[in-house]
Amino acid sequence: MSTAKSLESAIDLTAENIGGIDETAVTLHPGVNVLTGRNATNRTSFLQAIMAALGSEQSSLKGDANSGAVELTFADDQFTRSLYRQNGTVSFDGDPYLEDPELADLFAFLLESNEARRAVGRGDDLREIIMRPIDTDEIEAEISALETEKRELDERISELERLEDELPDLEAERVSIDEEIDRVSDQIDELETELEEHEINVDESRTRKAELETAFSELRSARKEFESVEYDLETERESLQELKRERDELEEEIDEHTAENAESPDRLDGRISELRERKRSLDSKLTELQNVIQFNETRLSGDGIDLEGELSAHDDSAELTDQLVEASDEIVCWTCGSNVERDRIESTLERLQSLHQETLTERNDVQNKIDELSRQKSAIKETAQRRSRLKRKRSSIEDEIEMREEQIDSLESERERLAERVEKLEADAESFEDTDYSDVLETHRELNRVELELEELESDRANVDERIEELESTIEDRDELGDRRAEIEDELTDLRTRVDRIEADAIDAFNDHMESILAVLEYGNIDRIWIERRETSVREGRRTVSKTAFDLHVVRTTDDGATYEDTISHLSESEREVTGLVFALAGYLVHNVYEVVPFMLLDSLEAIDSDRIASVVEYFEEYVDCLVVALLPEDAEPLPESHHYVTEI
Repeated sequence: MSTAKSLESAIDLTAENIGGIDETAVTLHPGVNVLTGRNATNRTSFLQAIMAALGSEQSSLKGDANSGAVELTFADDQFTRSLYRQNGTVSFDGDPYLEDPELADLFAFLLESNEARRAVGRGDDLREIIMRPIDTDEIEAEISALETEKRELDERISELERLEDELPDLEAERVSIDEEIDRVSDQIDELETELEEHEINVDESRTRKAELETAFSELRSARKEFESVEYDLETERESLQELKRERDELEEEIDEHTAENAESPDRLDGRISELRERKRSLDSKLTELQNVIQFNETRLSGDGIDLEGELSAHDDSAELTDQLVEASDEIVCWTCGSNVERDRIESTLERLQSLHQETLTERNDVQNKIDELSRQKSAIKETAQRRSRLKRKRSSIEDEIEMREEQIDSLESERERLAERVEKLEADAESFEDTDYSDVLETHRELNRVELELEELESDRANVDERIEELESTIEDRDELGDRRAEIEDELTDLRTRVDRIEADAIDAFNDHMESILAVLEYGNIDRIWIERRETSVREGRRTVSKTAFDLHVVRTTDDGATYEDTISHLSESEREVTGLVFALAGYLVHNVYEVVPFMLLDSLEAIDSDRIASVVEYFEEYVDCLVVALLPEDAEPLPESHHYVTEI
């Protein structure tokens, strides 16, 4: 989206063949610019030229022209737009100020046919108009992506918390092992002292002693190797049991995520594509209808039309021209050139407006269906992705189970071999037991056993230290993961409440400005005009969902001071016009349109008396860099002379 350029210097605009304009060049200034003149002096056409240069497609070509152009220059930048007829419609080209004019069309270009301005009088869905610029599909996609990331973070944080809970047990285990190491070390010292006391000094026994020590050394080594295999085998069995338990849990989870009778994502894609194509068609139809309505309203009001010129093209008689111009109940049809009653054209215009409202309702229904199908598609896709991840993990675990089982078989075979070797070495050691060496042999056995126990304890201590260090290193990541999770929570809260906040801000803006401007304009017995936000339950397919509605209330006071609620239809034309303008201003402020385009255009304010027009202009001036307002000369009289006035276009 574009960012509005600040207006600090003059704004130059040239236009050719726009609306009723043949050719013109006008300079505007920051602040309030007042276009004054009688009807049919191209004031509305000039506003359409500004809109075209800024990016709108709600502008028309001069009736007798096949092409037109407009150029807008300010802040050392130049913006151009070309209009030309193609296949019976007006097409646009060039380099306008805005890439997407939707916000400006709704809330900044407040001509008579402006949808936001007319919403109040026509009883349109006020919430739909305020929320139309919000891309709910994009918000839902962002929410879905963040929720997936949050689930993954939750799983990781939960794992880290489990690991952190393991630390106290490991540290207690380390203390216990240290105590055992101290005890066994003391026992070894005692046994070594005892052996020294049993030292054999007979020379002929030295060879026997060496053989004994060799036998016990081999026995000690074999026992150590056997104990190591026993430990590895037990570890592998525990790992195998854990893997099988995890596989069973995965299979249960896969069964839970197996979609029963789930609709195909491809089929949903097809339905969504069809609905989006229908929505694009309806959007195009809405734009065309809006252009036709605006064009006909402009023609009907007489702004920008040289009736005498058009009539003379059908009849050279000046007398007949005078009669047609003076007639109030008949006009020349600008499509066929014949004389028709004004009521017939106004009736046709009303049917077009009714068709526009029906098309808008259908377009909203299509959007609701798209939203629902998109949610279904996201849920199906997420379930399929989760199931696929679980299956891949299960396959990996099954491979590891197979590897562990093979390892267990190998270790069991190795244990049997070592058990036989230990048994043989113990038998060999028994052969040394005689009266001279029985005490020494027993001490050697005990020392051998205790030394082996010490090595196992030291190995266990090293494993515990390594595990503690690994856990402490891993747990350090938890704070960073927690910070990211908190950020995601904030982002999700912002996304989930964005629509609610915009709705609430729009209502607050309307109610506050309506209260302020009613105080300034002093409309008779109107106490208050305000919007209430209300939740309703509606059916969408087979579901009942909650929707928000905007209810417009009018509170009046009787001559005796009693208050009562009235209806919008009982407002005067002036009151409805002001209410519609304030509603458009609320949208302008809520969506920060002033950050997108520095202009606001006002037209067709004749229903409001001149003093109140001056107050409305003054009120709007506070929020706009460049306010361009088209007024009749008598309506412009109360405005300050300090404003910039344009009297010829």
